[in-house]
Amino acid sequence: MKKNWMAELVSHYEDMTRRYPQDRLMILFDIDGTILDMRHMILFVLKSFDKEHNTRFFRNLKIADLTIHENQVDHLLAKMQIPEEEQKVILDWYDKNRWSQDYILQAHRPFSGVLEVIRWFDLQPNTFVALNTGRPETIMSDTLRSLNELGLEYRVQFSEEFLYMNTKGWDEGVENAKVAGVRHYQEEGYRIFAMVDNEPQNLKSISKIDPDSEILLLHADTIFESKRDELPSDAVKGKEYDLTELILEKALPQHIQFVWHGINDEVNLRQFMGSNIHWGECDARLGPLGNELIVRHDSFKNNPLDMDEEWLSFDKLLSRLKKGGKCIKIDVKAGGFLVEEVLKIIDAQGFDESELWFNGNVERLQEGGFRQLYAAHPDAILQCPVDFLAPLIRSAPQKAKEILDMYASWGISRYSISWMTEDMRPFFDQMDKWGLEVNIYNVTDLATFLQAVLLMPRSITSDFNFPKWHYYGRGSGKDDVYYEYSMHETSSKN
Repeated sequence: MKKNWMAELVSHYEDMTRRYPQDRLMILFDIDGTILDMRHMILFVLKSFDKEHNTRFFRNLKIADLTIHENQVDHLLAKMQIPEEEQKVILDWYDKNRWSQDYILQAHRPFSGVLEVIRWFDLQPNTFVALNTGRPETIMSDTLRSLNELGLEYRVQFSEEFLYMNTKGWDEGVENAKVAGVRHYQEEGYRIFAMVDNEPQNLKSISKIDPDSEILLLHADTIFESKRDELPSDAVKGKEYDLTELILEKALPQHIQFVWHGINDEVNLRQFMGSNIHWGECDARLGPLGNELIVRHDSFKNNPLDMDEEWLSFDKLLSRLKKGGKCIKIDVKAGGFLVEEVLKIIDAQGFDESELWFNGNVERLQEGGFRQLYAAHPDAILQCPVDFLAPLIRSAPQKAKEILDMYASWGISRYSISWMTEDMRPFFDQMDKWGLEVNIYNVTDLATFLQAVLLMPRSITSDFNFPKWHYYGRGSGKDDVYYEYSMHETSSKN
C-alpha cells in the first residue's frame, strides 16, 4: 500500500538525521496553495466586491464551490454566466485588490494541520523551517504580518531570515525563484531535506538541481495551475497534513508527563499496566456503604449502583501500581474524611512523593482539603482545574492571576485546563507567560493529543484511545460510557 505523504516525510527526515547528524537540516514550504487555502481569499474578495458595489453576484457562493486557481477567476465568472462587461469590471477589481494590505491580512486562512506540521519541525533539534515563495519581495512585510498573525495560536512565527521571495514581479520567473530559494539556503549552510509545493512545475525545476535526490519533493495536491504530468516521478503527493502520520510515539517530548485517564476498572488498568505510559489517574471516592475507598468516576447519586456492579478498591489499585513501577494521579472526589482516608492508604503503600499527584475540584476540596494534602506530601504534584477562569483571563487577567496566586498559597502547583475550553490556546499562552505549570485534559483522540503536545504543556491527561499506537483506553466510565473497539483495522487515505 502506498505510504501517506506525512509518513514518507518523517521517514525521510529520520534518515537524513542519521546520515547527517551534525548538519543543520531544513524543510521548505511554499505559501499560496500549500500553507494557505487560497479559496478563502477568492471568496472573501468576491464577496467584498458585492458589498462594495451593492451587487449580489456572489451571495450564494461557498468555499465548496471553488475549484479554480486564484489566477483563473475568469473561468469561475464565465461558469456563473455573469455578463461579459461585468466580468471585466469584477476581474479588474479582483486583480487590483487581492494582494492589497487589507486583504492579505483579512482574507487568508491556512489548510488544516499545516501550521502544526511546521510547529513540529520547529521543535526538532538542529532543524529549521523556511518559506520559499513566488510572491514578490515588495509584499514581504505584509506576508510576514499575515502569516505570523495566523501562526500565533499555533506558536509558529516567521522572520525575514527564513523567507525567500521572488526578486521579480508577480508571476514572473517563479520556477527560477524557487530554485534560487533552494540554492540560497544551501549556500547559507543548510541541508535541504524536503520541499512542499502545490505546483508540479516548481517541484520539477527543483528536482533538476538535486541529482542525489536528497530533497524529498512533496506535492500539496490542492488546486494548482501547472500541469500534473510535470510532477517528478519521485514526488510524493498528499492533501491532508495529518499529525498522526507524522509524529511517532517514540518522538514524543520527554519532558511532558503523560497520564492515562480513568484507570477505574480492571480492563482499563490492564491496558495501562501494559503501556509505556508512566502515570495513571483514578477517581477516588467512598463506596456505597461509606466504609471503603473505591475507584469510580460517577457518584452514586448521579449514577446509582448497579446490582451486578464490580469495582476496584483504592487500596488494591495502589498496590498493583506500586508493584508495577507506575505512578499514581488521584482525583479526590470530596474533602474531609475522604482526604484523610486517601492519605492513610497512600502512606501504607509507601509511595515516594515523586510518584504522587493529587487533583481536586476547588469547590469540593476547598482550601482546607488542599492544605491538608500539601502538608502531608509537600513535594507531590497538587493540581486543580481552572477552566472557569477562561472569561476572566480574557477580560481581567490580573484578577485571574490574583486567584491563581491564592491557590498557590494553598500549595497548588499545577493548573488543569480542558482542551474543550473556549479560547483554550490563548488561555494556555497566558498561563505559560506567567510561568505556571499546566495540565491539558479532555484530550479525546490521537490527533487532538498531538495538537496538545505541540503546545508543550507540563502534562497531558488522556484516555489513550489510540488504536493507531495500539493503545485501547476505555475511558473513566463517566456517565457509564466506555470506548469500544473492534478487531477490524481501518485504513486512511491521503
